[in-house]
Amino acid sequence: MAKKVLFALTSHSELGGTGRKTGFYVPEVAYPAAVFRAAGYDIDFVSVKGGVAPQDGVNPDDKVVTDFLADAANKAALKSTRTVADVNAEDYDIIYYAGGHGTMWDFPEASELAGLAAVIYERGGVVAAVCHGPAGLVNIKLSDGSYLVDGKQVSSFTNEEEAAVGLADVVPFLLESKLVERGAKHTKAAVFAEHVVADQRLVTGQNPASAVKVAELALAELETA
Repeated sequence: MAKKVLFALTSHSELGGTGRKTGFYVPEVAYPAAVFRAAGYDIDFVSVKGGVAPQDGVNPDDKVVTDFLADAANKAALKSTRTVADVNAEDYDIIYYAGGHGTMWDFPEASELAGLAAVIYERGGVVAAVCHGPAGLVNIKLSDGSYLVDGKQVSSFTNEEEAAVGLADVVPFLLESKLVERGAKHTKAAVFAEHVVADQRLVTGQNPASAVKVAELALAELETA
């Protein structure tokens, strides 16, 4: 039976009070999806609210992104993403939290999604996240009551990157700082440089440039688990 990856997507489409739209950052799904599929993995999509997941970061000149969005199966799946109630943790080897600024508003309080990720992890699976996707990690607790990120090396969109895009005062909190509050050993590279870290089946990347490497390391972590 093929191994499976569950992509977790934000359902939040408003960028604070800016009047701008946001959602999940499509390149952070399209590129890893290609990596996972090339490795023989099946892919499903879940979002906080289910249904249509709002999209951001679509560049019509990016062939990987346009091919991903043009794929009939992907189009159908993204129009009717599942909710946590529709999925079974035992079906998945990896859960991958995609980024996009929308995650900052709905991932932290998505307790059912956090519970699902905890089960996948404690069954020996991999939890992966990139850019703002680690917003979904901040409240994941394991069965012993500890935070998943506590004591582990973790990366995410950095405070410096948030300032660089002019949204440090728009997002509800600074992701790097929140992860540190939870006990994570936050690691980072230069602004917008690729940076990925794996620690005990938790794989996290700093920004969009890190998405492919997150997928590759997630596969490697699963193989060596």
